[in-house]
Parts: sequence; C-alpha cells; structure tokens
Amino acid sequence: MLDAPSIISVALYPILVSFFATTILTYLSLPLIRKLKLFDDPLTHKHPAIIHTKPVPRGGGLPFFLGIIVTSALFITFTPKLAAIFAASALALSVGLLDDKYDISPYIRFLMNIVCALIIVTSGTTITFITNPLGGILYLTDVGFPYFSELITLLWIVWVMNMLNWSKGVDGQMPGIVFISGIVIGALSMRFPLSDQNTFVAATMSFILAGSALGFLLFNFSPAKIFPGYGATAVYLLLSVVSILSGAKLATAIMVMGVPMIDGIFTIGRRIISGRSPFLHDNQHLHHLLLRLGFTQRRIALFYWLVSAILGVTSLTLSSRGKLFAIIMISIVIGGGITFLHFLLRDRDEKTRL
Repeated sequence: MLDAPSIISVALYPILVSFFATTILTYLSLPLIRKLKLFDDPLTHKHPAIIHTKPVPRGGGLPFFLGIIVTSALFITFTPKLAAIFAASALALSVGLLDDKYDISPYIRFLMNIVCALIIVTSGTTITFITNPLGGILYLTDVGFPYFSELITLLWIVWVMNMLNWSKGVDGQMPGIVFISGIVIGALSMRFPLSDQNTFVAATMSFILAGSALGFLLFNFSPAKIFPGYGATAVYLLLSVVSILSGAKLATAIMVMGVPMIDGIFTIGRRIISGRSPFLHDNQHLHHLLLRLGFTQRRIALFYWLVSAILGVTSLTLSSRGKLFAIIMISIVIGGGITFLHFLLRDRDEKTRL
C-alpha cells in the first residue's frame, strides 16, 4: 500500500502543477492564437459536424501539450525512450496545428498518425503481454507472428488518437474524458512498485495528463473560449502510451473510455456499410444524436463524464475476467443505445417530412 508521501509526490503535486501550468498557458496563448488566425469559423470551415454559430479560436492543443511538457520536465527524468515519446507527440501537435490552420487531408493526417506511432514503437515502447481473462499471461511476443507485439501497439496508439479526436464534438467533452482516464490509469499504476521506471512514468504522466485536462477544461467547457483542435492528438497519443507503459492496462483504458470507444467502432462500421470512406466526417456521432434529442452541450459533456467515471471506478475493482465481461456488456448496451437512437431519430425525421 502506498504511503502518503508517494501519493503527494506522484499524484497530487503533478496534478496541481500541470493544472496551473495549462491554465496559465492557455490564457496566455489566446492572443497568439487569435493573431495567427487559428479560428474555427462556421462560415468558412465547411464541416458537417460543426454546431457552433460564431468563430471560436482553435489550436488549444498547443497550450494543452505545453502544460504537460513543462510539468513532465519537473517530475520525470527524460530517457531516450521518453524523449522519443515526446518527439512523436510534438510531431502530432505540429500536424494538428497545420490542420487547424489549413484543414489538410484526413488521409495525410492518418498517415502521420501512423508515423507518430512508429516512432514510439521503434523506440522500444510496445505491448509485450496482456492478462489472459481465462487465467495467466498472454505474451504477444510468443504468438509466432513476426512483429505482432509492435503491430498491436501501433494499432492501439493510432486508434486512441482518432477515437478521442472524435470525442470533442461538444464543449468540454474531451478534456473531461482525458481527466477521468488519467486519474483511473494513474490510480491503477500506483498499485505496482513505483521503483520500476515504467510504472513511475506511467503513474506520474497519467496524473499530469489529468491535471492539464482539468486546466484546459476551464476554457473549453460550454460556452467554449477555445477549441482543442486537431493538435490535441498529441495529448491522446500520450494517454495511449501511459496505458501500456506499466503492465499494458488496455482493459482498464477500454472501460474508462468505453463510450467514445464504442461510438468510434460504430462510426467506422456505419460509414463502411453505407459505402462511404471511414475518414470522411459526418454528424452522426452519439453526441450529435443527443443534440438532436434536445440535450444541451453541457448535459452531453456531463453524461460522458459520468459514464466514464462510473466505468473507470468499476474497472479498478474487477478481475481480468470481470473486465472482459464488463467490456462485452458495455459494447452491447452502448452499441444498442446508439442503434436505437439512429432508428428513433430517423423515424422522427421521416414523420416530420410527411
């Protein structure tokens, strides 16, 4: 069991410092972002998922990421592996800021997601094992398929980057999910010996991400003063990495991010079945459906936070087999709910047209 000094030094201090750092940096960056004309203007930005009616600064991924970097420099010793992780996230930030300014092709963005993930994988950060729900450990390096561990790691990082990017559709939605995910993954990491470097980094970084998300939330909650923009994929990348640095806590990460995870899977499947590219945007995500039902942006954000918190706390009490059962149930309930809402709203729209 951890003593009070460990909790204070690994959790409390990083949360507080990253919170204040990101709050200050976001406030100071607003004039710069306006000067660079990084605005999301609904009159010029033709995107089917836009729900705001006035220009709002975007590019919030910059102060969000810088708050994490500043705090990490104070609490974590940089190693070559960690330097590669931050280099990959900095590249993701750069691509994101370019997209915030010029709306680059989604295919180019996806390709750069893969490049960022490859930098991390080739530096030695991989998912080497997962806990077998039926008992024991499943080592991915022993499955007999070359580079299987590296492939799974790459897919996980790219998936989290895109899945969380889809989860910023309403004000405050995304930073709340990142905050809760960081707290849960950090709490789980602290169950293991902090003398292990990977465990220490995973725990400390998780709480740093949580604190930064909370600081950014002050400016992003409805009505948002700034949007995270695509540059925030740098933060999602870091969250995907901390979930695997200490023991491959994928089941816990999947549970706490269950709602955006299932919504993302449903979105890809829906687009492919309808004959559309999975990369092309639409306004059929769960948060869009809830908006059409009459939910306000604040209520939708609170809904996502509440479900993520419940699932996150539950994941800390479950065995590996219990998590597998929970993930299956989450998939059925959330997937079924999304399907029901699609049919409900489609029938309502048809009756309205008649």
